[in-house]
Amino acid sequence: MHFWTYLLRCSDGSYYAGHTDNIDVRIAQHNSGQMSGYTSRRRPVTLVWCAAFPARDDAFAFERRIKGWGRAKKEALIAGDWERISQLARNRQND
Repeated sequence: MHFWTYLLRCSDGSYYAGHTDNIDVRIAQHNSGQMSGYTSRRRPVTLVWCAAFPARDDAFAFERRIKGWGRAKKEALIAGDWERISQLARNRQND
């Protein structure tokens, strides 16, 4: 069984990070309004990135990591630009 960390783009252009054991069901829940909270007021949402992890703890840890990232870093993740992610991380350390 895989566990997923995912990133959604909301109708207002913001991003939402989460984790689940069933990505298709979870996206449907977000879009139907079953998930109360942040995404319920920003529907529809679109899946823009996801990755599989072997354990729930790993997926949850990466979700927490992404939630701490700024918009530019999230967009680099969506683009698969790991060099840019690394550059943004280095720049932040110098703040």
